[in-house]
Amino acid sequence: QVQLVESGGGLVQAGGSLRLSCAASVNIFRFQVMAWYHQAPGKRRELVAHITNGGFTNYVDSIKGRFAISRDNAKNTVYLHMNNLKAEDTGVYYCNSAPSSAAWGPGTQVIVSS
Repeated sequence: QVQLVESGGGLVQAGGSLRLSCAASVNIFRFQVMAWYHQAPGKRRELVAHITNGGFTNYVDSIKGRFAISRDNAKNTVYLHMNNLKAEDTGVYYCNSAPSSAAWGPGTQVIVSS
């Protein structure tokens, strides 16, 4: 069974930066598309960024120009580089394939203080 473990979250002031990491227990090359999902407090989890094995990326409008997703298949790791963080970025971040096919990891919490 695939295991995903997210890390790198924390408490940061608005305008700050974080780098999230997602370590997989298997070779992520098997997943054509990997993604980051965001669950804001009291809301449903939503996909916010994805990347293909070929490096094509796509983002929801709210994070375009501020976040960047990357993947290192050799390390079985997916990253989310978060810049110019805003209060609305607060929440728990998860990684998974897109569409999601693995068990969800614990996520990593991001709190942005304004």
